[in-house]
Amino acid sequence: MKMLRNTVIRAGLEALYFSGAHYLLRPIFAGVGAIFMLHHVRPRRDVEFQPNYHLEVEPEFLRAVLAHLQSLNVDLVTMDEAHARLSQGNFARRFACFTFDDGYRDNRDFALPVMREFDAPMTVYVTSDFAEGTGRLWWVAMELALAKASSIEVPIGGVVTRLDASTPAAKQVAFDRLHEWLRSLPGELDVQREISALCTRYDVDETKIARDLCMSWDELKAFADEPLVTIGAHTITHCNLAKQTEATASFEIATSRMRIEAALQRPVLHLAYPYGDKIAAGQREFTLAKAAGFKTAVTTRPGMIFPESAGHLTALQRVSLNGNYQDERIIPVLTSGAATAMWNGFRRIDAA
Repeated sequence: MKMLRNTVIRAGLEALYFSGAHYLLRPIFAGVGAIFMLHHVRPRRDVEFQPNYHLEVEPEFLRAVLAHLQSLNVDLVTMDEAHARLSQGNFARRFACFTFDDGYRDNRDFALPVMREFDAPMTVYVTSDFAEGTGRLWWVAMELALAKASSIEVPIGGVVTRLDASTPAAKQVAFDRLHEWLRSLPGELDVQREISALCTRYDVDETKIARDLCMSWDELKAFADEPLVTIGAHTITHCNLAKQTEATASFEIATSRMRIEAALQRPVLHLAYPYGDKIAAGQREFTLAKAAGFKTAVTTRPGMIFPESAGHLTALQRVSLNGNYQDERIIPVLTSGAATAMWNGFRRIDAA
């Protein structure tokens, strides 16, 4: 299903590019700015099975996006400046923000040098348990387990189901099915139980993944001293907030801020919702973020920033820079707002 979805999205992006429709739609749907969403920035790994590749872009692609925005005379700004422009109705010039979720070490090693070339600010949303070295990146653990397996058995829907994992293509199909199943489970403990069982069965040390991939508190302290860097919050555990009780969701949002502020000795005023789609963040979460004192909070709902976004500062839309679509031809399509407009049925704001 995901492979089909990726094919359809790519076809749509290419249709917009080859038809030139994005040029016609830009004045209507480019809005006043854009918040770009990234996770990993690093050179491509030399392995065939990379089911999480959509979460990473290569430094060269990030550089190409920044160069394109520079050619359009778009202001590259902090989330603080974006908040100020929205609050004040200052839309004389278009702006762009670059945001990075989770707190990966490659944001420092590969993204920051590229951002420096363009004097471009970056906001990195830190999951505090990842910085602590105790968090669980279950999607990475699942990739590592499937990479080792030739087949796996999992209790999907209460029925033990055997999934083929004998080839990279079969592994991808199995990964997509497992991902869909795990996200449908009632709670985070259910997800963790199944992932831990999988890791035990295939000898994957899930406890070291966060330490291997994410910046520690000490690393974040030095990183946060960089003039271009703003640190935001991404909850404590990277849980699906919408599946938590209101008390737990509130605790995850507010306490993540306090933990980062205590560790880094600087204010944390911006939030990113984990997963960030409609089944992970809705009106309740938007209200909780505002109550916790965040100036802005970003979703993964696709869209540009419009003047009306000022009324939804804790439900801001973003434009994903997705590893599956690293084609310089589509950069003008992404920055035109045409692709996200079509995805949203030509609605400018999706904050319901």
